[in-house]
Amino acid sequence: MRRARGFTLIEVVVSIVVIGIALTAILGMLSSVAARSGAAVLQAQATDVASAYLNEILLRPVLDPDGVPIEPSRWLYDDVGDYNGLTHIGARDQFDNAIPSLSQFDVAVSVITPAAGELGAVPPASMRRIDVRVVHPSGVTVVLTGYRTVH
Repeated sequence: MRRARGFTLIEVVVSIVVIGIALTAILGMLSSVAARSGAAVLQAQATDVASAYLNEILLRPVLDPDGVPIEPSRWLYDDVGDYNGLTHIGARDQFDNAIPSLSQFDVAVSVITPAAGELGAVPPASMRRIDVRVVHPSGVTVVLTGYRTVH
């Protein structure tokens, strides 16, 4: 008598369970990778926003050219000190216009006179340290620091 070839019901059920477990593990790993890739994009955007603010500030002189302590609007800022305490809920351009695609990035700027010896022999009174902090609601935070000296 010849036996029919094929799979038993138990073998089919065990195969389905093993394949299901493997697919669950693979899909879990793929979703984890996808979530982390989104964080990388946010990190890059936050870095670009912070860099844009820092570059704008570094183009300004340390000493106030017109003697006005703090200008009334960002597009009138003419020295590094004017930016101290600047906070934006949502990134803005250099003319203080909101940038809709970057509205979730909050920006805070601090400008301080560094401590003596922070940069070696450079006298602290002739330089400023600029810290630009950009935060996204997802928890991504970027802080860029730059130094500006008197010519």
